[in-house]
Amino acid sequence: MSLHVKCRTLFLLLSLALTAPLAAFAADEAALPPAEAPDPVPAGVRGETLTWLRDARGKIEELAAVTPEDKYAWRPGKGVRSTGEVFMHVAGANFGLPSFWGVKPPAGFDFQTYEKSLTKKADIQKALRASFEHMEESLEDLPEADMDKQIELFGMKTTVRGAYLLLLSHAHEHLGQSIAYARSNGIVPPWTAREQAAMKEAAEKKAAK
Repeated sequence: MSLHVKCRTLFLLLSLALTAPLAAFAADEAALPPAEAPDPVPAGVRGETLTWLRDARGKIEELAAVTPEDKYAWRPGKGVRSTGEVFMHVAGANFGLPSFWGVKPPAGFDFQTYEKSLTKKADIQKALRASFEHMEESLEDLPEADMDKQIELFGMKTTVRGAYLLLLSHAHEHLGQSIAYARSNGIVPPWTAREQAAMKEAAEKKAAK
């Protein structure tokens, strides 16, 4: 497949994921209602970073919603994070990393213990949503010039911009992990289910002509 075709395919998939309505989760009492429409992104690097953070956020929150309560404790092997712990690991990074450049985390937050501090689906969903809101607000409120501010992160010299890029890659890394966990438990990612349903509907309409 050519690079041009790959890019067009990626654009189509992202468009479907970002614009299609959320699937109904009425059968799942623990599912949270859809978040309000996000504010317009700022200009520059902050806006570009925020756009792709929101892409990861939407998919992670959808997976958290469709994953049954009893699968939150599922893990692929001993010593590996469970489904719920992966979601909490993402939330912990969202709350914790911005503290390295002066953004205060929630009261009582402990980077070392947070990942295992919640186990119930509804609690984890709330924490996950709150963590993304916290991190997004910190990025929205940050002056563009401060993106070049020098900081130290886990013993490495970087910038605030570099740290937000780490948060971006971290969210997408664990989105991929969460997709693998879901597939292992027979859960089709909602955006894939929507794409498949749209393709089936289009095929049926074409056949009916």
